[in-house]
Amino acid sequence: MTESSWVTRFAPSPTGFLHLGHVASALAGWTHKGPNGIWIVRMEDIDPQRCRESYATALLEDLEWLGLRSARPILRQSANMAAYHATLEQLDQMGVLYPCFCTRSDIARESAGMMSAPHAAPDGSLRYPGTCRHLSLDARAAALAEGKPHVLRLDMARARALERVRAQASSNWPLTYTDLERGTVYCQPELFGDVVLARRDVPASYHLCVTHDDVAQGVTLVTRGEDLRPATDLHRLIQALMGWPAPAYLFHPLLCDAEGRRLSKRDGAKAVRAMRDAGMTPEEVRQAAGYPGVFG
Repeated sequence: MTESSWVTRFAPSPTGFLHLGHVASALAGWTHKGPNGIWIVRMEDIDPQRCRESYATALLEDLEWLGLRSARPILRQSANMAAYHATLEQLDQMGVLYPCFCTRSDIARESAGMMSAPHAAPDGSLRYPGTCRHLSLDARAAALAEGKPHVLRLDMARARALERVRAQASSNWPLTYTDLERGTVYCQPELFGDVVLARRDVPASYHLCVTHDDVAQGVTLVTRGEDLRPATDLHRLIQALMGWPAPAYLFHPLLCDAEGRRLSKRDGAKAVRAMRDAGMTPEEVRQAAGYPGVFG
């Protein structure tokens, strides 16, 4: 795959209107796909409580106003649950998943009582101390029979051991990925601990869905913000376990406000449609996002 024909993607969650941070992310993929490449929009709408169809429609409208039209059809993760379930079943058959019945307060309490192990994963989330990993098969079966709420976690130690055996057999050890700017990067997914791959309220997690969809859609270059660099190690592990091809990666800087905070919907980042209403042109918005002259 040459640099003139990458398959890239932009994968927003339709939980609000498009803002400049989104535009920068979308344009990162668009500009790096090359003249013969393909740019895909994917709706990461697995959260039924926060995602709205009206936002999905508005996102596509604003992108097209900016001159960014996706290849069709638009994949919606909410309609792809059967594929995620099949992937989870395969991982379960490998023996690298287990049910976890801990609440968030249970995890916080357990982590607070641990003196040596790190409490935080590379992305800043609380690292799971592994409580339910040590449950007996009988205890797990009893809790499941009771209908006790649970998530599915990746047994990181088992997953790494299995991945290593397979990789050494094919001379693909150690686990790495290709960063177009930094070259070969060595992965340490174990720093995340036993991550959740299926939640209580949604039968699949971001890490599982994004990794599955990238290979299903033939993405060859993943462009993502620097904040997602650590998660790439985890995604490479899932790819290796499933025998999926690894895309190349390129990380772009995050747009920040005057106080140095990353632009986000949660913090009230100004919507593109508000800029449109104020009379800004598509080129002015693209320039504000850091990508002037994209269309000549």
